[in-house]
Amino acid sequence: MPPSGAGSRKAPSEQSSITLSQGFRFSASRFDGPERAPSPPIRSRLSPDAASQSAEPAGRNVFPQAPQSGFRTVREAPVSTFAIDVDTASYGFVRASLARNVLPPADAVRPEELINYFPYDYPVPASAAEPFAVSASVFPSPWAEGRRILRIGVKGYALTPAARPKANLVFLVDTSGSMAAPNRLPLVKQSLAMLLTSLSADDRVAIVAYAGQAGTVLEPTPASEGGKILAAIEGLEAGGATAGGEGLRQAYALAARNRDPAAINRVMIASDGDFNVGITDRTELKGFVEREREKGIFLSVLGFGTGNLNDALMQALAQNGNGTAAHIDTLNEARKVLVEEASATLFPIAKDVKIQVEFNPARVAEYRLIGYETRALERADFENDRIDAGEVGSGQTATALYEIVPVGGPATMPPLRYGAAPAKGAGSAAPSGELAFVKIRYKQPAATESRLIEVPVSDDAERSRFEEADADARFATAVAGFAEILRGGRWTGRFTLDDVLRLASAARGDDPFGYRADFLQLVRTAKTAQALAAAKP
Repeated sequence: MPPSGAGSRKAPSEQSSITLSQGFRFSASRFDGPERAPSPPIRSRLSPDAASQSAEPAGRNVFPQAPQSGFRTVREAPVSTFAIDVDTASYGFVRASLARNVLPPADAVRPEELINYFPYDYPVPASAAEPFAVSASVFPSPWAEGRRILRIGVKGYALTPAARPKANLVFLVDTSGSMAAPNRLPLVKQSLAMLLTSLSADDRVAIVAYAGQAGTVLEPTPASEGGKILAAIEGLEAGGATAGGEGLRQAYALAARNRDPAAINRVMIASDGDFNVGITDRTELKGFVEREREKGIFLSVLGFGTGNLNDALMQALAQNGNGTAAHIDTLNEARKVLVEEASATLFPIAKDVKIQVEFNPARVAEYRLIGYETRALERADFENDRIDAGEVGSGQTATALYEIVPVGGPATMPPLRYGAAPAKGAGSAAPSGELAFVKIRYKQPAATESRLIEVPVSDDAERSRFEEADADARFATAVAGFAEILRGGRWTGRFTLDDVLRLASAARGDDPFGYRADFLQLVRTAKTAQALAAAKP
């Protein structure tokens, strides 16, 4: 997939570049006009010297508590409903843990976020009028004989550079003492500087920082004034407690004062989520973000660091703020999220995107959705436009995998003693050539009413052998198997990390950015990782 931030709405009139600390160099070619000389560094009045606080914390990560989903019988629950999810934060945390030779805790592993970390070559929508194309394939499970995998792939419409709206961004930067480690605030600075290279000259950037208190470091500034913005970023220093709630309030207030109805108005928070001063209650913060999203201001979350990462709070904020969440653990990950996939990160094509799958009881006895536990919805939620769901950005792909047991296959649950046996020909109301029926509901970014897309899963989607499935389906299944093993392998039996490597290697396919090659190395690292980090002396 080509870099989504490569297009600019205005041709640059002069090529220039800026060097940030640690020798990292960023092109400013997308900024119109000659680059201004950087002003003296803006020292955040919120952040005293934090040299004594630079040690990386440990053992205080917080993750969403959601029980792993199991199999359900189609005759008792024929419909599965969930919000689409294109977050990738879990993949970044898993990689950061394995880089320290430590296996991630099971709660940190969200299979859908590992699967959706990778782009897939799905059919593209014909036009922006219907911004999603849906495809499906069915093939044998590689870890359980007699079961099958249903892969649902969704491709979002890619906006052309000329059609992209302006971006009106407020960077909300955590400058508390917990951000002093090298993989936190220093990496935040470099990441935000990278993001500037993806913006056009008429986009606008503001910065709010928070530690013991919060305040505006940079008023809304055209992206063409790159030197001024970079100087403000470079001037941030870590120290103090974490007044995250007040920071959110001020960032949203600044975004609201400068809201442009024709632009994408977005707050982008960079933090470890360790809010410990002021408003810290997750429910209260979620309610605040929900009310703000109704004003047309979206929220993106960039998580940094391990040890005291409040992933549960960061996920809640992103999900309730009509935004996405990523975990930035390396400069390469910052480049992926904020440069190569900038269009998807910044420009939504749809919000409140929900998927509902109805299984044909004449063909399917049991099913389980792999992952998406934190995105599960009630059946009635699908029709209710007041229910919040996921956001999809320009050109993004989303993938969901179900493991299914065909009628007559190896059921995971015994029949009920008093359950009525299905009558002969039961399920004949459903077309005999259909395995399932997929529905997608979505809203245009500024709309309040949803639209519907419907796609049957027909016999044409079935493959008799795993090797006959397309490479993307096989690779996604390998990633799902890896995630399931990290979560304890409840449903994958004797499927091993070596099996993951075998499947993923054979399905690596076209890998222009090396993401799939990196995944193979990640699996190799997991083979020797420890269950717990070694205690510090």
